[in-house]
Amino acid sequence: MKKLAVAAAATVLLGAGPAAQQATKTTTAHPTSVLSIESQNQLVGLYCASCHSERGKAGGLTLAGFDAATIDQHADVAEKMIRKLRTGMMPPPNARRPDAATVNAFVDALETKMDAAAATNPNPGWRPFQRLNRSEYHRAVRDLLGIDVDVAAFLPPDTISKGFDNVADVQTFSPTLMEGYLRAASQISRLAIGDRSASATSVTYKIGRTGSQMRHVEGAPMGTRGGISVVHTFPADGDYVVKVSMHNEPLGGIYGRTTMATLDIKEQIEVSVNGERVSLVDLNVRMSEADPKNSLDVKTPPIHIAAGPQRISAAFIQRFDGPVDDLLVPLENTLADVNISFGVTALPHMRDMTILGPSTVTGVSDTVSRRMVFTCRPINAKEEETCAYEIVKGLAGRAYRGVATADDIQDAMGFFDRGRSKGDFEDGIRMALQSILVSPQFLFRLEQAPAQPKSVKVSRAHRISDQDLASRLSFFIWGTLPDADLMKVAGLGTLHTPAGLEKQVRTWSSAKMSWTRLAKRRRKHERSRMAMITSLLRHR
Repeated sequence: MKKLAVAAAATVLLGAGPAAQQATKTTTAHPTSVLSIESQNQLVGLYCASCHSERGKAGGLTLAGFDAATIDQHADVAEKMIRKLRTGMMPPPNARRPDAATVNAFVDALETKMDAAAATNPNPGWRPFQRLNRSEYHRAVRDLLGIDVDVAAFLPPDTISKGFDNVADVQTFSPTLMEGYLRAASQISRLAIGDRSASATSVTYKIGRTGSQMRHVEGAPMGTRGGISVVHTFPADGDYVVKVSMHNEPLGGIYGRTTMATLDIKEQIEVSVNGERVSLVDLNVRMSEADPKNSLDVKTPPIHIAAGPQRISAAFIQRFDGPVDDLLVPLENTLADVNISFGVTALPHMRDMTILGPSTVTGVSDTVSRRMVFTCRPINAKEEETCAYEIVKGLAGRAYRGVATADDIQDAMGFFDRGRSKGDFEDGIRMALQSILVSPQFLFRLEQAPAQPKSVKVSRAHRISDQDLASRLSFFIWGTLPDADLMKVAGLGTLHTPAGLEKQVRTWSSAKMSWTRLAKRRRKHERSRMAMITSLLRHR
């Protein structure tokens, strides 16, 4: 179809002989006036018929029967002609064409015709179900519960279509994906609420071999080099052990032992929680992969850590105050090739860090996620039902990107009753939260058609609600749930207006982008960005 469009546009603009010149004189007598149907047909016939005839069919397109009065019935041809004419891509170089005023008048006439047809018979297209991809799911959980979760451990990779992983047409939903959502919801609800009966587990964070560990790692305490620093969410207050594994040389010994022995360097690993040292582990040159008594794995004593997200760092103590003057000066001292060691200060490198526990649970501390979930606390058993209803209503409303219906709340309350029957009040809330995280209202961006009386025939095209528009806007710009302010505007019913929509786009940009980036983006992309947003959010 693209070839047909190019051919169509080329035909419109191709020059001809004296007859064409006469047509130009006829049609450009009043360049600012609207071209009549006869003038448009005459223009196309004189400039295009010679190439796009029934016999020639340049580009596989014939315009011998072109009629401006019925061009709205051939929208594909008209739109392609408009694009080529507006951009000046046709006719080809050195070909004759009408003057610019005539071309503009002709394009204006085509656009007016097509706009009128679109307004009379709107065609918003077909929208399949839109599933949250891994990035959107991660951000939605973070904004809903205040915790960062590695969703890649639960969900399979998303299908990529033309460089994008959020194209609804190629998104699939399989039993394997459903199982992943179920596992993710179970783990996320436990981390958000806390688990007083948590059993000991292990989580390993790996370090790439190509990254240099001769420099300070962001997040680790000052005065350290290399290692790793992560934010780990602990399910409960308790005792945890941090295990650190070291890289080995080809013969199995700890990497960098030659340098340690030659320079008599005593290497130590500092383990810290939120920047505060909680353990200091010594390394020795006899550590080897083949020696069980001096293995490459070192552990800290049990460390008491509170529930919730905590920054855990394991890094080497920095032993050099200035740059190392080696015989060989590589760009980065990495483990890409451990055989190159002569003339290079090869110091120990960390392979991974594992967090084990909890071995002893002492309770669950107040965390950000618990404050976001528990908006009320029952004083006695009689208040549990009312408080649970309030909590579920708030969580469901935010998770479902709008006001939760009575059926939505009742479904979640059913899971609360199940959890409460097997445990305490928090167990019931955890089960309700788990049900919300696997609800189709959360996993899918569903848009409901407006309710119509049975006597009224429902049109295929309809205007989406302001709540659905707020969800489109939020996921389009930031890939996450709409915040409370945006939902409030949607509730007022002003978001669908052009002024209301543009105000929210600018407000979000100003609030979440630095002024420098915003200024550059506005200067460079102001018109194209607004046009894209208006096009993608077009709703009828």
